Amino acid sequence: MKIAVLPGDGIGTEIVAEAVKVLQALDLSFEMESAPVGGAAYEAHGHPLPESTLKLAQQADAVLFGAVGDWKYDKLERALRPEQAILGLRKHMGLFANFRPAICYPELVGASTLKPEVISGLDILIIRELTGDIYFGQPRGRRTAADGHFPGADEAFDTMRYSKPEIERIAHVAFQAARKRSKKVTSVDKANVLETFQFWKDVVTEVHAQYPDVELEHMYVDNAAMQLVRAPKKFDVVVTGNMFGDILSDEASMLTGSIGMLPSASLNASNQGLYEPSHGSAPDIAGKGVANPLATILSAAMMLRFSLNQAQAADRIEAAVKAVLAQGLRTPDIHSEGTTKVGTAEMGAAVVKALR
Repeated sequence: MKIAVLPGDGIGTEIVAEAVKVLQALDLSFEMESAPVGGAAYEAHGHPLPESTLKLAQQADAVLFGAVGDWKYDKLERALRPEQAILGLRKHMGLFANFRPAICYPELVGASTLKPEVISGLDILIIRELTGDIYFGQPRGRRTAADGHFPGADEAFDTMRYSKPEIERIAHVAFQAARKRSKKVTSVDKANVLETFQFWKDVVTEVHAQYPDVELEHMYVDNAAMQLVRAPKKFDVVVTGNMFGDILSDEASMLTGSIGMLPSASLNASNQGLYEPSHGSAPDIAGKGVANPLATILSAAMMLRFSLNQAQAADRIEAAVKAVLAQGLRTPDIHSEGTTKVGTAEMGAAVVKALR
């Protein structure tokens, strides 16, 4: 089992180190190879996704990814910014299906800003289409005042676009995932305004005919955003496009108390996947040893389950995380009165101890 380890920038190096320790504590044989990505790769190779890093990722069974980005790179041309690394990996590896679970652990009910009765028992799976939509649609760019549509003004433009096969494959993923859960899918669109998402709605409805045992509801994205904070437990599996999924999954993450608790998986048609925490590189706390490594550790568990066919090992890691939370250990982002505040390395060590 070959794992490409891409720590990235900011807290990425710290949290990935703890996830690697957890993987090494398992009685499994891994070949793990590290490579720079994002800002670290730009510093070393002049590009956020060097050919050597991309090749390593493509040849691995799975990629364990940290986070990329730092404010100091904001003035670079867009093609050289750290965030282009993750977009490039998604494109070149064909990672079209993003899984973002939002689970509220009983021990962390008090960490959420919502009332306990609203989020207690929460278990949502957001499935985001990852390689289409406005993030990848062409044409895109800028026009000068002489070429623009608005007289005398420069302008910028992006294209929202989906093909039928792209929608069909993500719909199948959502319905198949729902069959293993509560058999309900909410498809989020903006069909009342956007032609792209009227098409999305029509295609998802067509695919649903193959899954009569699964309930399907359609919901406009603005209503979905509201319902996620009003009555989040009404959702089970949510499937949506790239941009809407980007926004809604971050909103859902905060229902659980901290984005530092949320893992994610991005899979291609062969179940080769990239696994990363849902949060970013947090350069403001990098090097301070206070970042929460649990989302990355849980991402490693998802990697074992989806790409490496090691479901039992994944269960062990998830049980170890629950045990550590039950012991009252908390990093600063989830710390509250009556619990014990620990740092990044201490939390990782506690998971390894519970695992053993």
